[in-house]
Amino acid sequence: MHLFKGNVGSGVFAMGYGFKNAGIMIGPWVIIVLGIICTHCMHVLLSCAKRASRITGAEVRPDFAETVQLCFETGTIAMKRAATYMRKIVNLFLCITQLGFCCVYFVFIADNLKQVLDYYGLIIDVHFHMAILLLPILLSCLIRNLKFLAPLSTVANVFMVIGISITVYYNTQNLPAISERKYVAELHQLPLFFGTALFAFEGIGLVLPLQNEMKRPDEFKKPLGVLNVGMSVVTVIYMMMGLLSYLKYGEDVMGSVTLNLPETDKLAQSVKIMISLAILLTYALQFYIPVDVIWPNVIKTFGPFNHPVLMEYTFRIFLVLVTFVLAEAIPYLGLFISLVGAVSSTTLALLFPPIIEIVLHYNISELTAWIIIKDGVIILVGLLGCVTGTYESLHSIVNQFVAEGS
Repeated sequence: MHLFKGNVGSGVFAMGYGFKNAGIMIGPWVIIVLGIICTHCMHVLLSCAKRASRITGAEVRPDFAETVQLCFETGTIAMKRAATYMRKIVNLFLCITQLGFCCVYFVFIADNLKQVLDYYGLIIDVHFHMAILLLPILLSCLIRNLKFLAPLSTVANVFMVIGISITVYYNTQNLPAISERKYVAELHQLPLFFGTALFAFEGIGLVLPLQNEMKRPDEFKKPLGVLNVGMSVVTVIYMMMGLLSYLKYGEDVMGSVTLNLPETDKLAQSVKIMISLAILLTYALQFYIPVDVIWPNVIKTFGPFNHPVLMEYTFRIFLVLVTFVLAEAIPYLGLFISLVGAVSSTTLALLFPPIIEIVLHYNISELTAWIIIKDGVIILVGLLGCVTGTYESLHSIVNQFVAEGS
């Protein structure tokens, strides 16, 4: 369930928009290939963590950033010197990713609530909806103990499953012929699909903590273990949601398919409210990670403080305001999702795992041609997707602003 929640968030509702940028023939195959590559990279991360911990004699179970550091510490003096910096780089991208999710959440919730309230005559600009959301989000982010966020996460899970189920129900009604949809999208659109898909596969930072908390950690990565089964289910959900959403709404599919549901239908309105609440309750959980990474460094740099709790609350409020301002600045949900996926999700999911596998095996003199070729291909795919996806997302965002300005 944690693996499901860690990978299935607002990105699942953007898959229809992603398929619009890929086409009906390309989209499913790319999702399957990316699912296999991302799952393999998760296995690589788990194996490197276990091996590097044993070699370096680390007594604690490492997280993602610590695993990268340990892999570099198995090498030469130069690599050992770079180890700390590599850990900081991973933490930086983790923070960018999580805060990017938080920005997307602001836009996602505001867009869905606006549709519901517009129907009932309360018509206000989407930017004001974001401003209204700021207060409840701020209050939820002032919860400092992860234990107290657990009930919120449980409620969010229930809302999310119900919302996905009802959305699939709507997407299967009165489907047009497949021939009415694009089989293959234009070449320049594919990077946007890549970014959207990578945004959806957002759970690589979760795999080490999950394995560490299991009673039988070795069960996690077995052929029919939690990781493979869980990621297979997640991949099927993405493929099904993307295919049905695009098939149903075609070129009119929006950044979140919930925005395509009938505005006058009470059941559809309830889905938009439930999903919005689920994402609202998830914000604080996603926000917890960057705070957990950045705040200790703030204390180390500027502390100790006379009133540490007050200063932490101030820092949390500041960080929420940063995500709010960014969301207000780029209110284009589909393009925002693609940008976050291309920049940060790609780096974490497709670049760091193969890099540390090459580094570790090189340091212990076990680097083979197969590892070089395999990881080289994954790195190449990651770099290509990152560069082209970032460029195309920024280009499309600028074009949107220019179009609105004119």
